[in-house]
Amino acid sequence: MNSTALIKVWDLPLRIFHWLLVVSFFVAYLTEEELLPVHVWAGYIVLGLLVFRLIWGFVGNEYARFANFLCSPLQSYTYTKEAIELKAKRYLGHNPAGAAMIVLLMLSLLLTVISGLIVYAADQHLGPLAGMVGASNEKLWEELHEFAANFTLLLVIVHVLGVVVEGFVHGENLVKAMWNGYKKSDTPDAGK
Repeated sequence: MNSTALIKVWDLPLRIFHWLLVVSFFVAYLTEEELLPVHVWAGYIVLGLLVFRLIWGFVGNEYARFANFLCSPLQSYTYTKEAIELKAKRYLGHNPAGAAMIVLLMLSLLLTVISGLIVYAADQHLGPLAGMVGASNEKLWEELHEFAANFTLLLVIVHVLGVVVEGFVHGENLVKAMWNGYKKSDTPDAGK
């Protein structure tokens, strides 16, 4: 019998990172000034998770390492175009569009966190930047923080749509794979 085997692609640390990032970002996004301590702590967690992912991009399993999936913007564009045309090549790990999304999300989240830390220091005189940031450009930093958070939300929406399209094109449940770590192998009976 020639069945398709499952192979472990997403290791536990990467999956925990992913889902904690989802929760932390949305907690921060939804609390804003109404629950400032919760908002700030969610932001700190996002920052810690970004530091973890940067490290894990060099020491994690083969599918987590940046060297194994980062590619040129042209490759990401070509893959995205082919995915929209429903003829994209399947990747066991991150595809080129996913690689671009990881970079964009990490940069956008980092800008969100850094601008948030600056606003927190200028407005509340608290946090790791307290005493180093004056209130003179606080409004600019607030606008940048809000823009970065909203841009990140847009990227999340595009990411989810990409997961849906990718799942449809290749007939697999990518959310389930990010939950349990397993994807269908490229070769029958692999991973046994």
